[in-house]
Amino acid sequence: MNPIFLVISGTGTFLAGMVLEHAFHFTGSSLAALVLFGISYLLVGTRVLIRMGRNILKGEIFDENFLMGIATLGAIAIGEYSGAAAVMVFYNLGEYLQDRAVDKSRRNISALLDIRPDYANLDREGQIHKVDPHQVQVGDTILVQPGEKIPLDGLVIQGEAMLNLAALTGESVPRRARVDDTVLSGSVNLDGVLHIQVSKTFGESTASKIIELVENAASRKAKVETFITKYARYYTPTVMALALLIAVAPPLFTGASWSDWIYRSLVLLIISCPCALVMSIPLGFFGGIGAASKKGVLIKGSNYLEALAGLDTVVFDKTGTLTMGVFKVSAIEPDPQSGLNQEELLEAAALAEVYSRHPIAASIREAYGEDISLEGLGGYIEMAGLGVQVQAQGRCILAGNAKLMEREGIGIPPETGGGTQVHVAVNGRYMGSISISDQVKADSARTIRDLKALGLRRTVMLSGDRPEVAEDLARELGIAEVKGGLLPQDKVDLVEIYRGQKHRSRALAFVGDGINDAPVLALSDVGIAMGALGSDAAIEAADVVLMTDEPSKLVEAVKVARFTKKIVWQNIIFALGVQGVFLVLGSMGVASIWEAIFADVGVSLLAVLNTWRILRI
Repeated sequence: MNPIFLVISGTGTFLAGMVLEHAFHFTGSSLAALVLFGISYLLVGTRVLIRMGRNILKGEIFDENFLMGIATLGAIAIGEYSGAAAVMVFYNLGEYLQDRAVDKSRRNISALLDIRPDYANLDREGQIHKVDPHQVQVGDTILVQPGEKIPLDGLVIQGEAMLNLAALTGESVPRRARVDDTVLSGSVNLDGVLHIQVSKTFGESTASKIIELVENAASRKAKVETFITKYARYYTPTVMALALLIAVAPPLFTGASWSDWIYRSLVLLIISCPCALVMSIPLGFFGGIGAASKKGVLIKGSNYLEALAGLDTVVFDKTGTLTMGVFKVSAIEPDPQSGLNQEELLEAAALAEVYSRHPIAASIREAYGEDISLEGLGGYIEMAGLGVQVQAQGRCILAGNAKLMEREGIGIPPETGGGTQVHVAVNGRYMGSISISDQVKADSARTIRDLKALGLRRTVMLSGDRPEVAEDLARELGIAEVKGGLLPQDKVDLVEIYRGQKHRSRALAFVGDGINDAPVLALSDVGIAMGALGSDAAIEAADVVLMTDEPSKLVEAVKVARFTKKIVWQNIIFALGVQGVFLVLGSMGVASIWEAIFADVGVSLLAVLNTWRILRI
C-alpha cells in the first residue's frame, strides 16, 4: 500500500480518536476512540513491526524499529492506546518527511542520473541503426538528432548544433558544437544534426563515469556518520538493559507498583530511541551532496564533504586551474648562431612535439599549421616536467624547458619576458626558443579573495613554469606562497610538507587539472579536479570534481559543506540535549508518555525539518 496513503489515513484516524476521547462526552465515545486508535496503529505501525520481525530473524535486534515496536506494544499492554498510536503516527510522519527530503535531494542530482542514454543511432554505410550504446565501438560514427542525448564521447565530423550541458556542468547557457569539437556523452542536442566519431566506449564515457561516481557517493561516510552508527550499536542495548532494570528492580526490592515502573520503563524506551540522529544525520550529508551537485560540484562521499567544511590549506596547480590552459605561440626567437629562421625553428619544435598531448605541444602544432609527416620519426621520449626528445630526418631534436637544456649540457641565453619558453636544440646545439602565453581565468582572483574571506589559513600555488612567471601570476591573484620550476615529484614532496604543517584536525585540498596531477590529487586530504570533464585521470583520482573550469566553484563547495556541517551539529546537540533531559525526567516518573513522544519523534520531526534548510541552498 502507498506509504503516503498510510501516513495520511493513519494520522487522520488518530486525530479523530483524540477528538472523540477529549472533545465529546457521550456513551460509547471511549470504545469508538479505542477502535480508531487501533486502526491508526495498524495503518502506520504494521510496517515498523514487520521490519522489527525481519531484523530479529537476521540477528539485527537493537535498532529503532525494535525500540519503537517494544515500547508501543508495551504501552498497549498497560492501556496507553492513544500514546502507542501517537508514537507510530509521528514516527512514520518523520520517515515520510525524511523520504520527501531525500527525494528533493535526489532531484538535485537527477539530471546527472538522467544523462544515461537509452540508445545510439549507429551509422553503417549510410544506414542508421538504433542500437544499445554498449554495442558501439571506438571509431564508429553515430548520428545525434535534435532533442536527443549524445550517448558517447566523440569528435564532431559533420554538422553544427547548440548543446545543453546543464546535466554535466550546471550551466544553463547552451554551447555551440562545430566540426572538430569534442562532445561529451550526456549533453543534449538542441537544434542541429551531428555526425560524431566515437572516441570512447560506453563504459569509459563521461556519462558512465559520472553516474558511477554519484551512485557510489553514499557508500563513503563522514566520521560523524560512522560515529553515530557505532553509538547506536552500543547505546540501544544499554538503554534496553536500563529500561528492564527500571521495570523490574523497584517492584522486586521495594514493593513498588509494577504498572508504575513498567510505565516508566516504556517512557524511557520511547525517549531513548535514536531516531533523530539516525534519520537526520545521513539525510543532512546526502542533502549537502545534492545541493553541491546542483551547483555543478560532484562530491564522491560525505567524508569529503565533511573535509571540505574543515579546509585549512588549499594548494593550486597553475596551468588549467588558475589559468585557461589554452596556449598560444606569442613569439618565435631563433638563436642568431643557429642559421634557422622562424619557420624552420617552429617546424623543428612541431616535429619534437608531434606525439605529446600536453597543451603547450598542441599550441606549437597549431601555430605550425601544416600536416606533420611521421615518416622517419623515431626514438620519441617524453620526460615529465622537462620536455621531449625525438629522432627526425637524421637529427636529434630536443624541445623543453631550461632544466632540460641544463641537464643535456646545452647553454641557453637568459630567459626574458613573460609566458612559458620552450627551448629547441638540434644535435646538441641550441637553436632558439618559442614563447607560449596563457590567460588567467576571469574568476581566479575572486576565488582567492573569497577563500581568504572564508577564513582559510593558507593558499599556495605550485607550477612547473618558470619561477618568475609563476611569481608574477601569484602577485596578480593575491597568493602569498608560490613555487615555480617544479617537476611532478616536487609537487608531491611539497604537498607532503604542507600536510604536516596544517592544523591536525583540518584538511588540505589540492586543486589540479586532473591530467598530470593524479599522484598529488590522491595524496591530499581532498583532491579536487578542475575543469576535468572527460578526463579519466581526474574522475578516478579526485575526491571532488568541479564540472566546469571555474575555480570559484570551489568556494561554492566549501560554503555548502560548512552549512551542511552546521545543520548536522545543530541536530546532534539538540537531539542529545533534549533526550538527556527527558531520560532523567522519565526515570524519575516526571515525564509521561506524551513528553516521551516529543523527546523522540517530536525531536526527530524538528531535526528533519531543520535539515530541509540544506536542500534550499
